[in-house]
Amino acid sequence: MRYYIIAGEASGDLHGSNLIKAIHHKDAHADIRCWGGDRMEAAGATLVKHYRELAFMGFVEVIMHLPTILKNIDTCKKDILSYKPDVLVLIDYPGFNMRIAEWAKKEGIKIVYYISPQVWAWKEKRVIKLKRDVDKMLVILPFEEAFYKKWNYKAIYVGHPLIEVVTDEQSVPVSQPLSQKPIIALLPGSRSQEIKAKLPVMLLMVAHFPDYEFIIAQAPSQPESLYTEIIGNRPVKMVKGNTYNLLRQSAAALVTSGTATLETALFGVPEVVCYKGNPISFWLAKKLVNIKYISLVNLIMDKPVIRELIQNELNEQQLVASLNEILQDTNYKKQMVKDYAELWHKLGDTHASTKAAEEIVALIS
Repeated sequence: MRYYIIAGEASGDLHGSNLIKAIHHKDAHADIRCWGGDRMEAAGATLVKHYRELAFMGFVEVIMHLPTILKNIDTCKKDILSYKPDVLVLIDYPGFNMRIAEWAKKEGIKIVYYISPQVWAWKEKRVIKLKRDVDKMLVILPFEEAFYKKWNYKAIYVGHPLIEVVTDEQSVPVSQPLSQKPIIALLPGSRSQEIKAKLPVMLLMVAHFPDYEFIIAQAPSQPESLYTEIIGNRPVKMVKGNTYNLLRQSAAALVTSGTATLETALFGVPEVVCYKGNPISFWLAKKLVNIKYISLVNLIMDKPVIRELIQNELNEQQLVASLNEILQDTNYKKQMVKDYAELWHKLGDTHASTKAAEEIVALIS
């Protein structure tokens, strides 16, 4: 069978790579073509376009890059028609993927959405389009199944793919220590614009916590020069392609919003979520988005398990106070350990990639 998979960012590349491995296990003759990243290519797919050429974040940024985005959509459509897949698998990335889904449905292509767009957070009526265009919706957050049921749309909860990723990582011994000091990990994101917005504030902590080693998790898709220009003369290390090993050795972490907040929690690391975006994009998002929290951890738990510093709150003073809290406040850390254990319980122990692959193969068989 022929599978066409589209992911548009680093987390999609990770989950897409594990899905590709699972599909190959279920279908020994699978031929897979993708938009994604290095991980998906390494897993056995033919890579058409890398996600670093696709990742635009925020309303203003999307408008600025609209000609590029429209050109990519047109290129993608032509490539799909040429490839003639038995199924099109879309991984999150809704601005792009929902347009492709609408077009592909008219072309008579079977469509699976793996990792739902966050329609429960904003523009909820997009569910109507998803019902119309998507043959099978596979969700990874526990509350999403009930959300779609409210719209009379059957979604299948396959479990969260990070559970299998973190479990596999923890089964391997920790490699050589990254530092003799206790470590504070800095995870400023994978897009250049978010790194430029958040890393400078994170690095202000180096002067306030001299007893700790600060280590940056460098995004595989970004050049080292992007980081060194921001670091300057500060005594800060970097690791590339080794984020999980870094988290396993860290006493705390400063993390940009997104999948990384959940990864950090599943590794049991106390964290502060840092978010700062374009002021106009953020203002528009506040008008449109209907969620209480920006981190996946707090959304899944439906309470403020981890501290979130958003926009103007992400400043030197508040970040120092928040970092001190997760490093020094014993009661806070004890509660966080309990909450992290409950988080694992909520997500369950399903092997998401295997379950998703089963559902995809079943649709076209």
